[in-house]
Parts: sequence; structure tokens; C-alpha cells
Amino acid sequence: MTNFQPERIAIIGGGFSGVMTAVNLARLSRHPLDLTIINQRRPMARGMAYGTRRMEHLLNVAARNMSAFPDLPDHFLQWLRTRSEYDTVPDIELRERFIPRMIYGDYLRCLMQQHLQSPIESVPVRTTFIEGEAADVLPHDNGAVIQLSDGGRLEAGRIVLATGNEPPSGLPGAAELQEHPAWVGNPWQPWEDRLPPSGGTILLLGTGLTTVDTVITLRALGWQGVLHAVSRNGWLPHSHFRGIEYPDFPPPGVDLADLGLKKLLALVEKHCAVLRERGANPAIIVDKMRPHTQRIWQRFTLEERLEFARNHAARWNVLRHRIAPEIHAQLTTAQLTGQLQVHAASVECVRADGNQVRVHLSGGKTLAGDLIINATGPNTKFTATSSILLQNLIRRGLITPDDMEMGARVDADHTIIGRDGTRSDILLALGPLLRGTLWETIAVPELRGQARRTAEALLDHPSTEAASLPPVMMEYMI
Repeated sequence: MTNFQPERIAIIGGGFSGVMTAVNLARLSRHPLDLTIINQRRPMARGMAYGTRRMEHLLNVAARNMSAFPDLPDHFLQWLRTRSEYDTVPDIELRERFIPRMIYGDYLRCLMQQHLQSPIESVPVRTTFIEGEAADVLPHDNGAVIQLSDGGRLEAGRIVLATGNEPPSGLPGAAELQEHPAWVGNPWQPWEDRLPPSGGTILLLGTGLTTVDTVITLRALGWQGVLHAVSRNGWLPHSHFRGIEYPDFPPPGVDLADLGLKKLLALVEKHCAVLRERGANPAIIVDKMRPHTQRIWQRFTLEERLEFARNHAARWNVLRHRIAPEIHAQLTTAQLTGQLQVHAASVECVRADGNQVRVHLSGGKTLAGDLIINATGPNTKFTATSSILLQNLIRRGLITPDDMEMGARVDADHTIIGRDGTRSDILLALGPLLRGTLWETIAVPELRGQARRTAEALLDHPSTEAASLPPVMMEYMI
């Protein structure tokens, strides 16, 4: 496909990954392109994460690491200076500020407006936005036809799958609760109008970032009832912290990707122990691994990946996906006052109990709630996808699961590899669909690079993404 320059490109998914792929195409292309972005339900560009209308929902990453462009690391900071509420904030403070996600959504909408909705003669890219659901892809000699769920059809030469996170997996018994007023199977759909009176009980199934959002929202609404949060380990996300300089990790001359899981774990434990002795947070090691984690994951054997996912992923996620200190302080207060009670147990089944739903836990314990929210996190079993589009692509053999069955099999340039083992002439993918291939693939510092690389692959440009740039400190503050 050398020198292939598609005239028509369709991007399925209007969240960060899809819109930033389109923005990079507009920035990089020197040839006419006809782009179409197909977006379903979520606000265009904002997606699920930044579509919130609640100012108490903050970014989980400091502003200094939230540029949408890998080659312009201060772009978001410069944009914040255009807003009156940030124009006098000192640089050192603004860089470490955790900005409301709604404002970050404004930033993405501005990028969409600038690059995709305000065309100028020097940018030969025309963009069409479609609000609808892509249901199938039918290849033909000149590309493919995308079938929409409303019966519409769209021709494209290349198609980018930027479908984002899946809804949570179903729990045993949940199928019978779909119409129950106390059951919320998808926490990213509106539920605030179903709150029980103060003095009632809400059960949160999961203790991750979605549960954090829910607790913070309930506190902002002034709801005074009792909250129970349940997960296998009972671990809530940790806070970001002020760390120390620690140049000893990775050790000089050691490539972390060459160690394998066993030796890597031993090295990490050794340096975590050193940090504890110094009174420093051992999660510094997690942050210093961040620029290397994708290479480490790709060098692991399949057995090592499975072992990590089975025995270490839960702890990794708690240390890796941290939250703003002010958000963590609210969680701590909710626990100290007894409003939030956390349980370490597995959910065995959920059952209707009159106007309530009863949750049966491992060990024989049950909890009953006036509102139960399934916040167990996105489904990560690819063949169990709830997407009609992905189901059809799997059935046709146009995409196939990766070895971990966590996403689609792709080549290094994000081109989909089909059931027959060959590179697709049509399909590329990015975002959570690459979870099994890259592991780290859901946060802006990773997604912005993927959006750039996907655009370069579509334009048949050699990758210019800044692998040669020095690694940035991704998380902790020094």
C-alpha cells in the first residue's frame, strides 16, 4: 500500500481518540481528504470522560501532562491562559493543577472547531460529522461501505475504529434487573434523578475511578445517605503526591523491557523498599516505569502477561491510576464520617427485593440498596463486546482478538490484522481496542501519541512522534 493516499477516511468514534486522529490528519495532510466522524450519543470530542457537566469532576493527571499533542507539550497550559479564571495563576501552580474535566472538554471542542470546523485554504481537509451508530463494514474493491443502524450507508477508503471503552460487564442476575428502578447497569448514563431520599442506601459495585466520581457527585448534591462500595480487594484509588528526585531507577544500563516479569518484579520491590526507608512514596517507581510500560508489556511472553493480569494488575491499577489530592481528601472524609463504607468481597449475584436490589457477596454476606450502580469498570473481554459493529467485524473475520482477548489484533502502525493473519487494507484501531497489545492505552499521554501515529499511518508518513524526546515525568510532583 505504498504511497496510498485515501481521499475518504471515516472515523468511528467521536471521543478524544477519534477527534484527535482527525485533528492530526488536518494538521499533517498536504493532500485533499474527505473526513467523516461518526459519533454515537456522547458529546462530540468530549466523549464519556470529558462529557461531564459537573465541575467537581477533576482530571486525574496534572495540567502539565494534558496537552492533546505529543509534539506541543505545553499546548493545554497555553490554552488555559486564554481563560479568565487561569490567566493570573502562577506557572508553577498551574502546571500542577488538576483541572475540571468539563473544562478539558472545552479544550477538545476548541481544537475540533479550529482544525475541523473552520477550514482554511491551506488545509485541504473537509470534515463531516454524523450523529449515529455504525453497525457494520462491508469491504469492496475501493474500500468499504459503512452501514449505519438507521439504514444509512457511507463509503470510505480507510476506517479508523476509535470506539472507546465498553460498558461494564453484566453481573449474575443483572439481566432480570434491566427495568428495575433501583438498578443502574451503566454508570455513565444519567442516574441522578433516581436518588433515594437522604437516609437511604446506595451500593456501588466497584471501588475504582467511576465509584470516585459517583461519591464526589453525591457529596456535591448534598445527599446524606449511606454508601457501600464493594470490590474484590476493597482498594480505593490513591492520591497523587509530592515525591522526590530518584535517579537510581531504572538502573543505569538496564533495559526494563529485557528483564521479564520475575526479574522486573524483584527489581521493583527492591527499589520500593529503598524508597520506603527514605520515607518516600514507593509509587514513584510506578511513575518512572510509565515511559517504558508499553515496551515491557510487548516483550512479556503470553504466560507473563496472563500472570500479571491475574496476580498483579489490581495492585498496579491502584498505584497507577491516582486521583487529585482534593478528591482523595473528600473520599477520606466520607470514610471517616461513616458515610462511605468499603467492603472487600466478590459479587456473586444481584437479585430484586421489592423496591430494593439485594447484592449477594462472597462469604455469605448480603447488602440491600435503594440504588445499585454497576461501577465494576469497562468490559475487557473482546469477544463479549456489546458493540453490534465489533460483533459483526469479528463474525466476518475483519478483526480478530489479540492473544489476551482484551482487544483487537493490530500491527505496529495500528493496522488491524484479520482472521487470516494479513494486514487489513481498510481498518485501523486505537484506544482501548489496543489494551491487550499495549496495556497502557486509555490515558491522554498514551492516546495523543496513538492519534498522531494513526494519522501518520493513514497518510503513509514515516512516524515523527517524539520517541527521541526525553521522557517527561508523567505523574508525581517534585
